[in-house]
Amino acid sequence: MRDNERVTSAIREPETPAATTPPRLIATDLDGTLLRDDKSVSPRTVAALAAAEEAGIEVFFVTGRPARWMDVVSDHVHGHGLAICGNGAAVVDLHGGPGAHRFVKVRELPRNNALEAVGLLRDAAPGTVYAVEQTYGFYQEPAYPKLHMEVPDDLAPAEELLADGSPTTAEPVLKILAFHPEMEPDAFLTLGRLAIGDRATVTRSSPSALLEISGPGVSKASTLALCCAERGISHEEVVAFGDMPNDVEMLTWAGRSYAMGNAHPDVLAAASGRTVANNDDGVAVVIEQLLNGRM
Repeated sequence: MRDNERVTSAIREPETPAATTPPRLIATDLDGTLLRDDKSVSPRTVAALAAAEEAGIEVFFVTGRPARWMDVVSDHVHGHGLAICGNGAAVVDLHGGPGAHRFVKVRELPRNNALEAVGLLRDAAPGTVYAVEQTYGFYQEPAYPKLHMEVPDDLAPAEELLADGSPTTAEPVLKILAFHPEMEPDAFLTLGRLAIGDRATVTRSSPSALLEISGPGVSKASTLALCCAERGISHEEVVAFGDMPNDVEMLTWAGRSYAMGNAHPDVLAAASGRTVANNDDGVAVVIEQLLNGRM
């Protein structure tokens, strides 16, 4: 999940980690990685994804986006049609198309953990405002800014939204969004992690001070590992792509990983390789080289 601002810009040829086990699965982030800044999938990238699937390599979209925002790639799913959404909080079957997706796996944020995280972060960072992301619903506090181009289902303080008997109890909570209007994004991330500790997983994917708070141990990496284990795929057989802090664990876990040319410094440090920026089709560049046997 990310708005349209770019983090950095760089044009360079891919840096290639040493070739190891042949890949069986490609795991790619969307915003700032597979998608161009205008949220399109380039013809070159579409062709590369199709070629990978034709070669027997599964492709998983692994994103912070909620399932309802997956229409941007729903025309490009192949084979299994699964995507990992909400930073690992859900595995979704996209075959039904926009509005008809099916949740295959949900790794929810327990409400008690969510309430505790909200309170701890309120104390640590006064002025923080919250939204609640569910499988289908989206709720927010009145002061939460219009970041997501959608109308919330209800407006209320987070403590009321998460309380027993509230309208949100009909669905699992996938993550809490916490926005601070003044803090620097990385400083807010560090503060959030220190304040919340092991009660939840805290990360970010936006250039603004917007934290994404998921269940304990829930991340892109941990859910991807579960999906791979179900398929008998080892981490050495996975090639991963990303650009923001919510991708770091996935890039560290995968046997081969690539930071985009526009990536956050923490991502550049975590990945085993580097490719060109999202607007220069960095994912497609690497896939083409993988399929041509040059990696």
